[in-house]
Amino acid sequence: MRIFFIGDIVGGPGRKAVSGLLHKVVDRYQIDLVVANGENASGGLGITPEVAEQLFQAGIDVMTSGNHIWKHKEIQPYLEANDRLLRPANYPEGAPGRGVTVIETSAGETAAIVNLEGRIFMNPLDCPFRTADRELAALPPEVKIILVDMHAEATSEKLALAWYLDGRASAVIGTHTHVQTADERIFPQGLGYLTDAGMTGPADGVIGMDRQVIIHRFLTQLPQKFKVASHNMQLQGVVLDIAGDGKCRELVRIQMSLK
Repeated sequence: MRIFFIGDIVGGPGRKAVSGLLHKVVDRYQIDLVVANGENASGGLGITPEVAEQLFQAGIDVMTSGNHIWKHKEIQPYLEANDRLLRPANYPEGAPGRGVTVIETSAGETAAIVNLEGRIFMNPLDCPFRTADRELAALPPEVKIILVDMHAEATSEKLALAWYLDGRASAVIGTHTHVQTADERIFPQGLGYLTDAGMTGPADGVIGMDRQVIIHRFLTQLPQKFKVASHNMQLQGVVLDIAGDGKCRELVRIQMSLK
């Protein structure tokens, strides 16, 4: 199975990059399943049901998220009703939605998507390592292809989780920092890893936001109203080639600009 994982989609520019470029990646790499982190797809912070539907119609099969998923209150009932938009599985009991989904491709292949959130420099959630243990143990035994989105700030936490799940998951792909890393690798027992898939949106901003606003904040230390940048829209992510036994055979980082 070939999976295309799209790095954090940021605002309208990120949605335009998906609409204009996703089909090219799907055709070029013969993609079977498209997964994207969509937690910043609405105005650069959070996601609304309307935007989620727009991205699904653009060709995304499953969306993961992270700490900004709760920005828009109307997303809570949508999370309850839709098993294709995930929130991190290690939020406490009672949080709307789910952190894991199992999806079947048009070719009849099955994959599980697991969404986790880190705790270093982030929210004091349940342990993502023990949550991963619980969620993987609950999957049907016939599901061999397991992709984990580790939405976290610290590289060490993402890397540690990858080592922890090597041999039990197909891939751990990091999100949240909006900066694509160049450390893709395959672990000894077949787990594919990338610290951060990058950002789908305006590459000429500062992690998606207007650079002048961010620079002014650094210079003055005064609060600023962020706004999404608008130039050099890119689609970033990673293509994973995963065998039927769940082992990753290849990772290819993707960076494409919308002309």
